[in-house]
Amino acid sequence: MNSTVSARLNSDLLEEKYAQWCEDPRSVEGTWSAFFEGFELGVSQAKTKGGQADDAGADLVPAADLEFNGKVVGLIYNYRTLGHTQAQINPLDENPEINPRLSLSEYNFTEAEMDREASNPFFLRGARMKLRNMVAALKTTYSGKIGFEFMHIHNTTVRHWMRERIEQHGSRGVEKTMEMQVKSLRWLLEAETFENFLAKKFLGEKRFSLEGGEGAMVVLNALLESCPKQGVLEIEMGMAHRGRLNILANFVRKSLTTLLYEFTPDYEPGLVAGDGDVKYHLGYESVREFPDGNVRVSLAANPSHLEAVNPIVEGKARARQRVIGDDGATTDRKRVLPILIHGDAAFAGQGSVAEVLNLSQLPGYRTGGTIHLIINNQIGFTTMPADARSSAYATDVAKMIEAPILHVNGEEPMELYWAAVFALEFRQKFGRDIVIDMYCYRRQGHNEADQAAFTQPIVSKQIAARETFGQVYKRYLVTDGVLSQADADALEQAIWDRLEAGHKKMVEMSEAGDRTVFSGSTAIIQTPYSHAPVPTGISRDMLQSIGETLTSVPDGFTLNPTLEKRFLPRRTEALANGGPFDWAFAESLAFGALLLEGSPVRLSGQDCRRGTFSQRHAVFYDYETRARHIPLQHLSPHQAKFCVYNSLLSEFAVLGFDYGYSLSYPEMLILWEAQFGDFSNGAQVIIDQFISSAESKWQTPSDLVMLLPHGYEGMGPEHSSARLERFLQLCAEENLIVGNFTTPAQYFHALRRQKRRGFRKPLILMTPKSLLGRPEAVSSEADFLEGTCFQEVLPDSMAFENPADVKRIVFCTGKVFYDLAAHRKEAGITDTAIIRIEQLYPFHGEMVAAFSAHFPQVSRFVWCQEEPRNMGAWTYIEPLIEDALGVRPLYAGRKPGSSPAAGSKAMHYREQKALLTKAFEI
Repeated sequence: MNSTVSARLNSDLLEEKYAQWCEDPRSVEGTWSAFFEGFELGVSQAKTKGGQADDAGADLVPAADLEFNGKVVGLIYNYRTLGHTQAQINPLDENPEINPRLSLSEYNFTEAEMDREASNPFFLRGARMKLRNMVAALKTTYSGKIGFEFMHIHNTTVRHWMRERIEQHGSRGVEKTMEMQVKSLRWLLEAETFENFLAKKFLGEKRFSLEGGEGAMVVLNALLESCPKQGVLEIEMGMAHRGRLNILANFVRKSLTTLLYEFTPDYEPGLVAGDGDVKYHLGYESVREFPDGNVRVSLAANPSHLEAVNPIVEGKARARQRVIGDDGATTDRKRVLPILIHGDAAFAGQGSVAEVLNLSQLPGYRTGGTIHLIINNQIGFTTMPADARSSAYATDVAKMIEAPILHVNGEEPMELYWAAVFALEFRQKFGRDIVIDMYCYRRQGHNEADQAAFTQPIVSKQIAARETFGQVYKRYLVTDGVLSQADADALEQAIWDRLEAGHKKMVEMSEAGDRTVFSGSTAIIQTPYSHAPVPTGISRDMLQSIGETLTSVPDGFTLNPTLEKRFLPRRTEALANGGPFDWAFAESLAFGALLLEGSPVRLSGQDCRRGTFSQRHAVFYDYETRARHIPLQHLSPHQAKFCVYNSLLSEFAVLGFDYGYSLSYPEMLILWEAQFGDFSNGAQVIIDQFISSAESKWQTPSDLVMLLPHGYEGMGPEHSSARLERFLQLCAEENLIVGNFTTPAQYFHALRRQKRRGFRKPLILMTPKSLLGRPEAVSSEADFLEGTCFQEVLPDSMAFENPADVKRIVFCTGKVFYDLAAHRKEAGITDTAIIRIEQLYPFHGEMVAAFSAHFPQVSRFVWCQEEPRNMGAWTYIEPLIEDALGVRPLYAGRKPGSSPAAGSKAMHYREQKALLTKAFEI
């Protein structure tokens, strides 16, 4: 088909579609609608040239004009959509390939048409210009030093706001006042000089330098200085190790003497409690002061696991918003700003990134928008982008939440400055995430001892031949007359002198044995763990008051018939008769008492409002309207806040979020519930790198509660075990509390104890499934009242006429106790006592010994568990019981297995019967 015929067919199609669109924009496909969006094509030009238009709009517009205007619209639309693909964003590639779809030949423009006047009401507010000038303006705007991706955003208000701001920026050119340029130079030189200083003073030490990506300091500092006028009071930050020391020193402003001391051979983490961590994992917090207001900046500590810190930062930010009152209708989360710094390979490669992005607009997890800065050094360790992702950009995953993306050349300071200010304005206006993808490079290898030339010889040579950008920009400003050479040299020398002074002071004080100079740590040092009982009982009046609220609904509220006939009457009867109280009721009583005493409560997890096993019903839904009623929010006008949220289907992001929340709001009881306990292994990184070890590494205590349904009831390998053994393996240095309770009252007291001690520890609970409705697994009113407390070990509940007749003690934990007790009763066994270890860690050996001493003639000590021998508590508790009693216990339980449980119910019952029998016969 020749080009003339093709053009005629395209013209006919365009005219047909345009006529349809004028009649009804909804009548054409989405791409055509976007193509014509906001344009009244040809009408104004037809009138100018003597043509006429009737009330229908474009019906009488000449076809030639319509075709030309249609091509103009297509050109503008494609530049907005694809201009970024040929933008000059890569400092290592100054001549990017032209996208064929943006070539003028694609639109069949003639040379004569290039000098024809063109305009569009929604490009530069309809300014009339020659077509060639319009093309130049489009190139400058959309294919310059910033590549914009925003046309994927469905919300037209957001998209139009971005379009207007972007095109204003393109038409006016980059703003570059003398003040902005000098500040940017200082930020670049601070980063560059810091890396040079460390390389000179601490030769060969790993620092994961920022070299090649110093432009990040322009972005961060421009953001920071814009915060006061945008109403931002606090920044919560997270990042990996690349450039972390530089940001700690020059942005967060960690004590320079402390930071330098951490490089010395004499450094020991003994300055604070615990084992400490490497210097490029540590966090810090400071207050940066500016003429128009101060900004608190907090950089979270993080492990080497890339992107793992992201949900922690979001949780901390949400908590700080709650603490300072930034979660109401007036401020709407505009005072606390989360900033996450990513690497390009990690942003594309780590699935946790998508999980955290998915939190961004959810009611229980949104933080008012996060600014993401990607330090895109175009490599991941030794892996190039072609081997690291299937997408065009590292940022494509962010399109899932329609986040706008700015791909920025990392060696264009004024564009970086503008992008930072733009990103903050966008976030404050729309409360949404935005991504700045700063293209740069890595001057060193993965670390300073690594040689990138092993795997990237050509790129490494190219980078090595480049002058550092700080020096390039310094020379540019001198040449441009912004600074004199003397002033530029003095600025750089002052930065070096400050580093030398800090180093000299560190050396002098260290040699003198004075460690006070290294103060300024944000560590929180706690009192040691204690087994001392904590009074957690409540008055009968409080219990009855809470119970009355829990069993009431508002007038006109239609309760689900099942809840109306069974759930509420069962609770009402328990209140009237002094029991029995089941697990869910005990939990609600614990929450209610804390709320009335001023301790807020937050519970989140998959389906936790109702509960996996339909046990909780923390939220009632009107059976006719689905209107919600949350009884625990109606205890008293003066009660603390109660929040309960069904989470997205994620463990990693949600557990990390709730853990982060617990760090920044210690007054609140934070609970995360797994749908089934074994699902928590989807968040294993959060458990291993944060919950179990953060206090030792970073002195950041938490009292987060993890609720992990656990118990063997024949539900198969994936719904039986919460992997108790893995948590017990993590236990040391009194870092966790791990429990497997047998009564609702124990659960009640343990929850309240979390907020009534002088120290904070994460509480890991194996929570019940079948026990939720088991008639024996209940408590009486007296078990909750004043004078009662949590008991780490429970003695046998059976009365023995003569304790000397007992010849065997069976130790156990959790649900298996009820199976053992039932088997003992059915078999008429009278010579065996059962002692329950309610709190497995920290283990109360003295209490175990004291209860065992009640039975002086015991010759057999047995540990019984439902889990396979290589799982559960056996390998952990065997030496502890031996230490406590001086006798090695015997084992009764399933044989070792690679799978936690049998898939067959018949096999499950056979195994269960065997282990119960063995416990009394071995």
